[in-house]
Amino acid sequence: MRHRIVVLGAGYAGSYTAGILARRLSPADTEITVVNAVPDFVQRMRLHQLAAGREIEAPKLADVFAGTGIRLRLARVTAVDPERRVVAVADPDGGGGLGYDTLVYALGSHGDVRGVPGAAEYAFDVASQPSALRLRERLDSLDKPGADANVLVVGDGLTGIESATEIAEARPGLSVALIARGELGARLSAGARGHLRRACDRLGIAVLEHTSVEAVETARVLCADGTALASDATVWTAGFAVNPIAAAAGLEVTENGRIVVDRTMQSVSHPDVYAIGDSAYAVRDNGRPMPMSCGSCGDTGRQAVEAILGRLTGRKIARTKLAYTHNYITLGRRDAILQKVDDEGQAKPKYAGGRRPAWIKERLTRGGLRGAQHPTAGLPRRKHRLAAAPDGAAAKAPRVAA
Repeated sequence: MRHRIVVLGAGYAGSYTAGILARRLSPADTEITVVNAVPDFVQRMRLHQLAAGREIEAPKLADVFAGTGIRLRLARVTAVDPERRVVAVADPDGGGGLGYDTLVYALGSHGDVRGVPGAAEYAFDVASQPSALRLRERLDSLDKPGADANVLVVGDGLTGIESATEIAEARPGLSVALIARGELGARLSAGARGHLRRACDRLGIAVLEHTSVEAVETARVLCADGTALASDATVWTAGFAVNPIAAAAGLEVTENGRIVVDRTMQSVSHPDVYAIGDSAYAVRDNGRPMPMSCGSCGDTGRQAVEAILGRLTGRKIARTKLAYTHNYITLGRRDAILQKVDDEGQAKPKYAGGRRPAWIKERLTRGGLRGAQHPTAGLPRRKHRLAAAPDGAAAKAPRVAA
């Protein structure tokens, strides 16, 4: 019986990990299935651009995995039973259950609207393709001559900054405001904060600092100081949350639901489960957790691949790098900030801004798409056979390389 590897989620982390495993494990011993709720590959890093009106490529997953030996199951994951090693899924045909021997959990994250009345009902976000398209439709309806419509972007993290600047540049007829809980760009260096402020001025973005939103209504937001701000479209970017499926399954998770993993991305409570990307609570070698970010997807995915390969084939597990060194923040199409950070995640004094960081970020984003479109390209062709193990179970875990 072949060893069944099931990957939940076909975003950057899931498609990448499935592709490498398919390229390096013999199909005589393994079968790999990817479960995803939608038929397209979603460029999460471009969803703010999609919402603003740009056309974004969305390759069909059937084409992405064609010829790789990877099975694609288009279905929504509804539950995981780690004791029985079964994933419950729902689809138009009624769904069912998928058995696994190794599970790779890569369901990512979504916008966090908990705790703020009205945010779930009345705000838009750019954390998923459907929500980004809903925002796009709303902006289309507002972006009319003489409409004088207001767009409020709540949250000045990376997503909020990119969303506000992209919308303002793409739709100059709209009045865009960016609401920051503290100082604008507080996580950036002084120079980068100045660059960001100049970009907001250039794009006509009103910045409301030291402002906390306590409720969202259909046409306004209510702030903690009693101020009511008119809003024809409220974009919520104040945090992200993960799917509650892992917690409901009994996996050990953090308070916010991320799966607690060891240095090899293996669940500390269920060794048949690996978590990658935003779903994983992984600790770097300096003792600090990996942030929820696109960069973390690649690092955690690479480490999970090495761990799964090592444990299944009896090879020594390579220790890959878990790093968080910089942020690229786009400010529309032709401007961006490169902010390097230290081991503590604090901004370093030097930064780069302007067209070159924007060019580099665009190349990185295109590279992420190419990697997802061709998940087995450029990898070693040797396919490893599995080490002998009873009943399709993984071989005894070898020593992890120092």
